[in-house]
Amino acid sequence: MSNVISEILFIFQRLDWLSVLDLLLVTAIFFFLLNLVRGTQAALLLRGMILLIILIALLTTLLPLPAFSWLLRTSLPALLVAIPVIFAPEIRRALERLGRAGSVLNLGQEGSQIERTISAICSASQRLADHHHGALIVIERETPLQEYIETGVRLEAVLTPELLLQIFYVNTPLHDGAAILRGDRIVAASCVLPLSSGGTLSPSPERQMGLRHRAALGISEVSDAVSIVVSEETGTISVTHNGRMIRRLDLSRLRNILTAFYRPSAARRIPAWLERLLAAAGRSRGLGPRP
Repeated sequence: MSNVISEILFIFQRLDWLSVLDLLLVTAIFFFLLNLVRGTQAALLLRGMILLIILIALLTTLLPLPAFSWLLRTSLPALLVAIPVIFAPEIRRALERLGRAGSVLNLGQEGSQIERTISAICSASQRLADHHHGALIVIERETPLQEYIETGVRLEAVLTPELLLQIFYVNTPLHDGAAILRGDRIVAASCVLPLSSGGTLSPSPERQMGLRHRAALGISEVSDAVSIVVSEETGTISVTHNGRMIRRLDLSRLRNILTAFYRPSAARRIPAWLERLLAAAGRSRGLGPRP
């Protein structure tokens, strides 16, 4: 134990600003990777692997175990090959999230068309929720959903609240499955979506949801689509994106969320955090409007 303490003190004595910067960069990378796999099966597996690595490191450092150390050295190459195989779905999902970072629903529509599309979705969702009619509406973004469109019935119809109400009316041929939107058109209805694979190893609200909610989470995990779910049992409205769900939305919050997703990229030329920082700097110098 005294050797370990002396080693730790020796490390702290050698710290300089470059070492601190190095540690901060490594910490930021680990934080970013952990944030990407948060809420997936990989998070639990990764937690167990970290605990196992810490335990092994303590054993090999505090106790003279030559045979055990040899076993670790010989099995390390196999572990380096096995880790990507085990975490292949999560790694692919994390890279997809990274590539979709900051994307918006830039669908080439005019402002008036976007307003009509949002109004149609919000009006239909509210009326479906009032009557406790279950619904699943998926908005296609940059990731093509053609493989899921082919599982349903092609419509290629102009989006209207009345058409959505008719699709999800109880016991109609198209009310099961999802309606997929592309721009201001309903491309297909009664589409089959993948179910969510997240949260299956630990108790979570997602496990208590119905198939519509699990399908909405599933399509958000494999694509950048935005989904609106209306619960048949409770009449509540939810929105899913990027493997996350916002539940119990009223009409105003639903409209605000969809407006934020539909905002064209040209409307925001600089990042939001930079815009807020510049606005705060302007106010502090008396250059901008004060609240």
